[in-house]
Amino acid sequence: MATYTFFTNPMSRGQIARWALHEVGANYDTELVEWAAKSEAFLKANPLGKVPTLVHHHGDHIHVVTEAAAICHYLAEMHPDAGLLPEKHEKASYFRRLFFAAGPVEQAVVARSMGWGADDPQKQGMLGFGSYERAMDTFDTLLSDRDYVCGDRFTMADVYVGSQVDWGLQFDTIPRRAVFEDYAARLRERPAYKEAKAIDMKLITESQEAS
Repeated sequence: MATYTFFTNPMSRGQIARWALHEVGANYDTELVEWAAKSEAFLKANPLGKVPTLVHHHGDHIHVVTEAAAICHYLAEMHPDAGLLPEKHEKASYFRRLFFAAGPVEQAVVARSMGWGADDPQKQGMLGFGSYERAMDTFDTLLSDRDYVCGDRFTMADVYVGSQVDWGLQFDTIPRRAVFEDYAARLRERPAYKEAKAIDMKLITESQEAS
């Protein structure tokens, strides 16, 4: 049995977790999730029925990890030799940007796509992201003075933060600013990114041809 069972669908946030798995060189089996026919094993692992879901077969224990940002950091912790964990002096930058992308950026993008929002400043204060514009301006600021989340060194946070930017530029949910486009271009050159993306693109193509 592989070390991990990876429940995913190639047209989902599962692409983030697959990239993370390749960055650490993890031994994993893929279980494809069909939206209309979710397996009992998958729903047992994640009753919400959400991908990605990672099952870690760790000795006599089974650990289930969900949420793409959590999966990314968990893999970095489980594979410290990959060198993707933050050093002590990098932790503030690492966790601030990781969770800003997982929280305000994610919320702002989804709210905008759904047509939700608030013009009243007091109501904006009740939202986790304020407004789409404020969230994107802050995101820009957080990435504008560095090549990667922690400065000049790639860490696992870049897998998640970078995926938000990469996906957002592809689907026009992130504004086309130089800071985002340059950051995404750097990440697309990583071998693990290319390996993981090729697998998911092949799965998408096969699915489309079969339908």
